[in-house]
Amino acid sequence: MKRFTTIALAALLVVAFTLPASALENVFGGYWRTRAFTNQNFSGEDQTEAQDITKVDTRTRLYYTAIINDDLKFVNKFEFDAAWGDEGHGDIGADGKNVEVKNSYADFNVGMANAKVGVQGLTISRGFLFADDFAGAVVTLKPAENVAIPLVWIKAYEGGTANNNLDVDYYGAVPVFTPSETLTVQPIFIWATSDNASGWFKTAAYDDVDIYYAGLNLDAKFDGGKFWFTGIYEGGSVDMAGAGDNSTDISAWLAAVGASIDVEAADIHTQAFYATGQDGDSKDAEAFFVPKGQSYYWAEIMGFGTFDDQVSNGSCADQISDIMAANIGATVKAADGLAVTLDLWYATLAEDDANGEKDLGIEVDLKVAYDLVENMKLELIGAYLFAGDATTMKSNDDANPYELGSRISFSF
Repeated sequence: MKRFTTIALAALLVVAFTLPASALENVFGGYWRTRAFTNQNFSGEDQTEAQDITKVDTRTRLYYTAIINDDLKFVNKFEFDAAWGDEGHGDIGADGKNVEVKNSYADFNVGMANAKVGVQGLTISRGFLFADDFAGAVVTLKPAENVAIPLVWIKAYEGGTANNNLDVDYYGAVPVFTPSETLTVQPIFIWATSDNASGWFKTAAYDDVDIYYAGLNLDAKFDGGKFWFTGIYEGGSVDMAGAGDNSTDISAWLAAVGASIDVEAADIHTQAFYATGQDGDSKDAEAFFVPKGQSYYWAEIMGFGTFDDQVSNGSCADQISDIMAANIGATVKAADGLAVTLDLWYATLAEDDANGEKDLGIEVDLKVAYDLVENMKLELIGAYLFAGDATTMKSNDDANPYELGSRISFSF
C-alpha cells in the first residue's frame, strides 16, 4: 500500500508537469511544522511515569489541485509524518515509506449544484459532530445567493461486498442561511445507520443502528466582537449485538456557546460546553456519542490543544462527551509579530466516574507566538493542570500534569 501511494504521487506530479500549459492550471500549496514537547504526570501521579512523554515530530502536507476548467477541479492532499528517531521516516537514513493520501476528490459544478466526490475533509458543528477526512460525497445546492444546502454521504465503514448489512453510513443535510452579513444560521440533521454494525470496531456492541443528530449552529458578528452557539440532540435506538430484540433508546445532547471581544490590542474570548454522560440508573443511552469523526480541540492538557498526542487521565480529549468545561482567556498583541495568549479552563465530568468523582481540575495555558520570518511562526507553549480527584483518582502519589513545548510552522 505504501509503495502504491508513492507511485500514485509520482504519477500525479509527472502528469502535472508534462501536460500542455493550456490544458489545465496547476495549483500547489502546503503546510509544514515541527514540534518538540514534553508531557509529565498526565496519569495524575508521578511514580509510574505511565504517560510521561518527551518527543519531537515533523509533519509535511503537500497540496496539488488541477483546475481543468471553470466547472471542474481535481484536488489532492498528501501527508508525511516523522517522529524523530522512529523507524517510519525519522530514523537514521530517513528512508521510511509513509506517504499518506489525505484527500483525493473531484470538485465540479452542475447547474446550481456543486459536488465533491471522493476522499475529502468536512467539519460539521465546529467539530462537535464531525471534523475529519472521509470517503463519500457532498452535494451542495445553491437555490439562492444567501442559501446553500449541502447534502452529505459519509461512508463510515464498508462491511464487504458480500454482506451490505454490515455497512455503516452517515447521511445528512447541513443547510446554511445568511439572512444578513452579520448572521449565519445552520440547522443540522445527520443520520447514522446500519443493519448490523457489529463488524466495525467503533460499534462492535451493536447490531441494528439508527442514530440521528438534530441541531443548530448560530454565528453572529457585532461591533468589536462575535458570538456563536451550537446545540445538538442525539436520538434514535440501537440493538445490542447478540441480545435478540434488546433495543436501547438514545437520549443525549450537547450545548456549546462562545464569544470574543476586541479591546484595543487585546482579544478577550470565552466559551463553555456541556455534553451528557451516562446515568448509571437510566435504561436509555444518555452519553453523547459519535461513532467516529467527532473532533473538537480545546485545552492544551485536557483537550489535545497544540500537541494532540495524549490528554490527562479521565478527560474525553476531543471526543466531547460526559463533560462540562468553561474557558476565559485573552490574546494580547504585545508587539509587531508577537502575540501572547493566556487561557483558564475548568472542567468536570457530567456524571460520576467509577470512583464517584467528577472534578477534572483547573488548567492554565500560556502561549507565546512570534513571527520568526515572514510566513513562519514560532510558538512556545506552557500548560499546568491543578488536577481534580477525577484526574488523580485520589492516588497516594497525586501529581499535577504539566506540559512544555514549542512549534515552528508555515503555510504556502
